[in-house]
Amino acid sequence: MKVALVNPFWTYEHSIYFGCRQPHLPLELGYSKAMLEADGHDVMMLDGQLQVLDNAALAEQVASFAPDMTVVTTAPTYLFWRCAPPELRVPGEFLSHLAGRGGRTVAVGPHGSATPAPTLRKLGVDVVVRGECEDVVTELARQSDWSKIAHTARLQNDLPVCNGGVHASPFVDHAALAWPSDWIAAHGHHHHRFDAHQKGAGAEVEASRGCPYNCSFCAKIDFRDAYRRRKHDAVVAEIDGLITQGVGYIYFIDEIFLPQKALLEALVERDVQFGVQTRIDLWKPELLELLGAAGCVSIEAGLESLTVEGRAMLAKRCRLDTEDLAALLVDARRHVPFVQANLIGVVEDDPTLVDYWRKHLVDHGVWANEPVPLYPYPSSPSYRELWGEPDDLAWERAHEHYLASFRSFSDIQDQRPHALAELESSCCNH
Repeated sequence: MKVALVNPFWTYEHSIYFGCRQPHLPLELGYSKAMLEADGHDVMMLDGQLQVLDNAALAEQVASFAPDMTVVTTAPTYLFWRCAPPELRVPGEFLSHLAGRGGRTVAVGPHGSATPAPTLRKLGVDVVVRGECEDVVTELARQSDWSKIAHTARLQNDLPVCNGGVHASPFVDHAALAWPSDWIAAHGHHHHRFDAHQKGAGAEVEASRGCPYNCSFCAKIDFRDAYRRRKHDAVVAEIDGLITQGVGYIYFIDEIFLPQKALLEALVERDVQFGVQTRIDLWKPELLELLGAAGCVSIEAGLESLTVEGRAMLAKRCRLDTEDLAALLVDARRHVPFVQANLIGVVEDDPTLVDYWRKHLVDHGVWANEPVPLYPYPSSPSYRELWGEPDDLAWERAHEHYLASFRSFSDIQDQRPHALAELESSCCNH
């Protein structure tokens, strides 16, 4: 079978999207490609950002390939499934240009995972995959009858038919990925890195998936939920391959980069630097020192709130008080050039207290951002506490709530966000 895997050309005008807008490796498509090729399929993988192809050009390339199946993602790489653009404008635009020339069509991503029916209707695809996608995409390529494939949904007489719930990939046995050299050469971006000594290309790698915590704001109920650690040898082999291709910086997309002494010791021996997102309360001083010696140059520490009450409201299950957390962050900064305390806007937080701790951290070299407004993604506990299980209007409901709740937004949102229906009006079938 011929299969096209497409990460569309993302644009964000008037979106609430507060994730990084630079190109990143589409890991979910990379895993899918490796598994499909292992089964003997002929695969074309395209990325709009890395190949500088707009959605019309991507559609023409897919049409020329004449695949039996085209897979498009609704979020720009696994790294951003938890904070995807709510609107389906971009994958919708790609599919409109494709105009039925890509064989059977499949959407993967957070939208179809949480709300399959509106995703099917908006995009007009044959099937959506629910949950982590690489194993299910491989199974779709194996079968001609898609009606019984688990973890998928389709429309029948305009009503959704779901085969089972969301899928969690075994993940731990994923082999080392290999990326096209021209993609690596085009990947100059070093994600979440702010020091001045950048050299080589950037890349993203996944050493673990999921998180053992269930913080109220984190949109991971339907994917990337349970914590799994990938086999050490495959991770190191993938990193060695990237170094050979000229990569000088790796960002581990793991939801929570837990202390892994063996991996850190392996990185000490390699000429590569890296960034992580983690919880600072899970690190001991000696491991923070090893983290710096291994080449870590960027830590995004999910502190979220600077008060015990705020962290409790967010279900952080953090045993340390703010003073201890601040001390760990300052200690991490002794070993790592950039350390950020990631903050979310929490009504329980006293603004004066927030200002005090932000100044304390900044004065000690730790960046603490202005608290970011919280978007109640349908796959988050906060959404379900407010409105229950997501229905066909879940994204619209979350979006309206977000726009009505905040007068100012993240500093990356340089334009006033628009309503969801307005963002999707040109490309999606409402």
